Formats: sequence, structure tokens, C-alpha cells
Amino acid sequence: VIYYYKSKKIDPPYQGHFEKKLSKEFSRYMHGGYSLPVSSGTSAAFVAIQSLMLKKNSEILISPVNDSGPINSVFFLNLKPILLDSKINSYNSNLDQIKKKITKKTKAVLLAHIGGMSSEIGKISKYLKQKKILLIEDCSQAAGAECYQCKKRCTTCINRKVGEFGDVSFFSTMYRKNIASAGSGGIVFTKNISIFKNIQSCADRGKQPWKKINQNDPSKCIYPALNHNTNEFSSAITLSSLKRLNRTNYLRKKIIKYLIKKMAKCEICKPSYFDNGFSPFFFPIEVNENSLKVSKLKFAKDLKNLGVGLLEEYNCIISKWKWAKKYFSKDFNAENAFRYSKKTFNLFINENFTKNQINKIIDK
Repeated sequence: VIYYYKSKKIDPPYQGHFEKKLSKEFSRYMHGGYSLPVSSGTSAAFVAIQSLMLKKNSEILISPVNDSGPINSVFFLNLKPILLDSKINSYNSNLDQIKKKITKKTKAVLLAHIGGMSSEIGKISKYLKQKKILLIEDCSQAAGAECYQCKKRCTTCINRKVGEFGDVSFFSTMYRKNIASAGSGGIVFTKNISIFKNIQSCADRGKQPWKKINQNDPSKCIYPALNHNTNEFSSAITLSSLKRLNRTNYLRKKIIKYLIKKMAKCEICKPSYFDNGFSPFFFPIEVNENSLKVSKLKFAKDLKNLGVGLLEEYNCIISKWKWAKKYFSKDFNAENAFRYSKKTFNLFINENFTKNQINKIIDK
């Protein structure tokens, strides 16, 4: 970046050479469409939701497990959130849970793919299109993931990645993610050109970058919006990470498969569901407390103290956030997601893990 802009004798701008290159390459990775890098995953969520131009107090169904960024975006955009539950023994919601909560007032569904595992997105997207309900995909933890949720893969899912099914989708490129910006970052994606124009405006103060007008003149803006622009350094790093994404996912899946094989004889712990469509961000491990003299939480903390990289209990479950309850007018419980968090811990896995490291974790 420094070399490029030094040769041009200008400062690195936003919406510059490397951002445009990242947009092009990410759209190509997603089999066509329109992409816009932004400053953070929360910005990506905010812009994606705002781009649908939902009316104030529109009801939006939201996944039970999520980061606070997308949920806070729902609150700040004056939408009415309705909480879904996950399916049993999973952090992902499914079509059955969505059908339970849909009403005539439902205008959109914000569906997250948690831990790198796709939801049954093919079935869900088909159903929502029939109902004329908008779909927002949160792919923050699942860049490159594919849907393998049916016993026989749906033809609509073959050769499609998560993020291609929704009206709009967003990705976090925070550090530790499969595609990362060396800090914070995000990408908004759609295959709809009209929505993409909204994305461009929502990401940059209501401007109209598709028009040949003075974009620095605020009088040319079409509605209030914030500045979510990213920068050339983050874009260049994300572009480099994107080029490795398939390899990154392959290596993470390979080491999880080895982990599952080594855990075959474990009595205390067992691996969660896994398929070849994963884009692993973390991997839940189920604990049989009946085989322990201590609680699952104490067991997981002891493992962590021995040097195993893990999260003792997942608290990105919205129904655990007491402060958020007042923003929900209906049922605030997500019992399946809550129970799953109580019997699991999240093992952190990355592409640099070796079999020797997995063996040491198993031994501990």
C-alpha cells in the first residue's frame, strides 16, 4: 500500500485501489454479486440491515446466538426484534423455529451461521421467498461455509456458499476470523443491484457514488447515514487473507477431523456435529457431567489453566443478556441454545494446529 501510493504521490484514500480490488475479488469468490468492505463487522451488520429500508417498528426475527453488534444495529434502527431459538444441540436456528415465530407482521429474518456451521439455509431461503419475507444472512463466523444440513443435499445449495442465499449478507473480518483484516473490518454483500446502491449510500453518509456528481457535497445526499468507510491498509490485508481462505478452511477442517478421530474413546467429552461444509471458527465440545466430580464449568476452566485454548461457556446467547430484555416485546427465552451452552465449551482451532498439539489436548 505504501509503495503503491508513494508512486502515485497521493495519500491512501477510502474507496481506493485496494478496496476496489477486494470488492471485486470477494464478489468473484461469492460466484458474482456486489461487495463493499467497511470498517468493522458491526458496521457491516448495520449497513446490511439499513440497506433494506425497513419501516420503523417492523418485526424482524433474529437468531438466538449472536454478537451484540448486529443486535444493537436492530435496536438503533428502530426495528422490533423477535427472538428465535436454536434447534436442539446446536447454536443455529432452523426452519421449524422460524415457522413458530413468523406472523403477518414479520418483515425480515436475521439469520446467523454460528461457529462456522451453516444453518439449513437452502430450506429457509426458499420458504421466506414464498412468504415474501426478506432474509439477512450473518456470515461473520462462517466465510466460505456451505450447507450440508439435509440428508441429501438440495440442488439449490450445491456450489453455493452462505451469504449467497439472502437478500443481503454481511461478514466480519475481525482478527481470528477465517478471513481477517488484522483488527476490525467487515464486508457487505448482495446479488441485487438496487440493494447494493442502498448499501453504498448507507455506508457513506447517504451519498450516491453511482452518479457523476460532487460526492463531497452533502446537499447531494439522499438520506441520513453514517460513515462506515474502511481504509486501504485493512483492505490489502483482507485481500491477502481472502486469497488464503479456501486453504485456511481446508486446514481447519482437516485438524477437526483428526480431533474427532482421537476423541472416539473419550468418556467425558465428545465432539459436536461436524460436516464438510464447515468454515470453522470454533468447535463446540460436549461434556458429560455425570462422568465428572466437578461441574462442566470447573472442568473447562481447569483445561484452560492447563493451556488449552477454549471458552468455558458461550454467552453470545441473547436471552442471557438481562440488559437486552426490555427491547423484546415477546418471548425472550431461547431454551435450546441456553441448554447447549451449559453442556459445552468452545475449543479454539486454527489452521496452524498440528496433530501433536491435538494429541496433547486429548491427553489433558
